[in-house]
Amino acid sequence: MIKALALFSGGLDSILAVRLIEEQGIDMRGICFESPFFSAQKARQSARYIGIPLTVMDITERMLPIVLNPRHGYGKGMNPCIDCHALMFRVAGEMLKEEGARFMISGEVLGQRPMSQNLRSLSIISRESGFDGLILRPLSAKRLPETLAESQGWVNRERLLELSGRSRKPQIELAKGYGVEQYPSPAGGCLLTDVVFSRRLKDLITKNPGFSRPDLELLKQGRHFRISEGTKIVVGRNKRENEAIISLTRREDTLLTVELFPGPTTLVIGDSPLEELEVAAAITVSYSDAPLHQPVNVVMKRDSTRKTFRARRVEKSAFHRFMI
Repeated sequence: MIKALALFSGGLDSILAVRLIEEQGIDMRGICFESPFFSAQKARQSARYIGIPLTVMDITERMLPIVLNPRHGYGKGMNPCIDCHALMFRVAGEMLKEEGARFMISGEVLGQRPMSQNLRSLSIISRESGFDGLILRPLSAKRLPETLAESQGWVNRERLLELSGRSRKPQIELAKGYGVEQYPSPAGGCLLTDVVFSRRLKDLITKNPGFSRPDLELLKQGRHFRISEGTKIVVGRNKRENEAIISLTRREDTLLTVELFPGPTTLVIGDSPLEELEVAAAITVSYSDAPLHQPVNVVMKRDSTRKTFRARRVEKSAFHRFMI
C-alpha cells in the first residue's frame, strides 16, 4: 500500500484533505509541529477523532532564525508564513524515507489566505521546501500544477477538488458527506499573527537579543510593561497566570504581591534599581482589589530576600504609557 504524510493542523481543511486521499486507498500518517508560537493540541484531538497516527515534532530550534530574519517577510504581525510553511514541508520531506511514504499533502486552499496561499506563495513554499513535486494540496489540486503523485498515478487527479477563496461553505458540505461532525473553529492558531504578542516579541528581541525559551513562554502570560530600557515587568491577570509567572521566575528576578488584598503576582525581570521597583509596586497595587488611593503593603521577594514597600492604588490609566 502507498503511504503519504499529511501536514496535519487538526482543522477542517486538513481533516478533509486526509479523507480525500484515504478514499483513494492511500495509507495516511499525520505530522504536526509545535513551538512556543503554536501547539499540536487541536491536531492530537482531530487525529484521534478520524483515526490516523500522528507524529508531533518541536521545531523551535529551526524556526527561530526564520522568525528573526524571514526571507519573505512578515504578515500583519511577526508571522513569517511563507518561510515557516516551507520549513514545515522541508522537515516532513526529510521524514518521507524514514516513514516509507512517497509524497506529502496539506489542507491548504488556494486563495484562502491572500498573502500565504496565493498561487505564487504556494509555488515558493513548494520550491523552497526542497521537495517540489512531492507536495499535493488535494482541496485545490485541479487549480494547481500536477504533482508527482498525480502524474505517477498514485492518486487520481480527477477525484481531487478545485476549491479556492475564503468561503468555508464547500468544506462544511463536504464534511457532512464524510460524516465529519467534530472539528475546531478556524480561529486561533499561531501567536505570531497576534498583534499584541508580536509587539511583545519585538520588544524582547530588541531589548534582550540573547533571550531563552522561558522568555518566549513568558510572552504569553499577563500584562507586559516596559518601565525602562533595562526593566520589564509582567503582571498576572488571574490565578492561572500568576502561577505560570511564578514557575518562569529566575533567581535574579523579583516577585511582587499585595498584602491582605487579592491581586496579581508581578514579575520584575532582572536586577532593577529601587525607583523602578517602586513603580512596579504601584502598578501591582493598581491592578489589585486594594482601596483606591489608600497606602498598602507590597511584598517583594528576590531569591532569599524579602522586603516590603508601601504603595497606593491609582487609576490604571496612569501606567498605560509603559504597556507593551
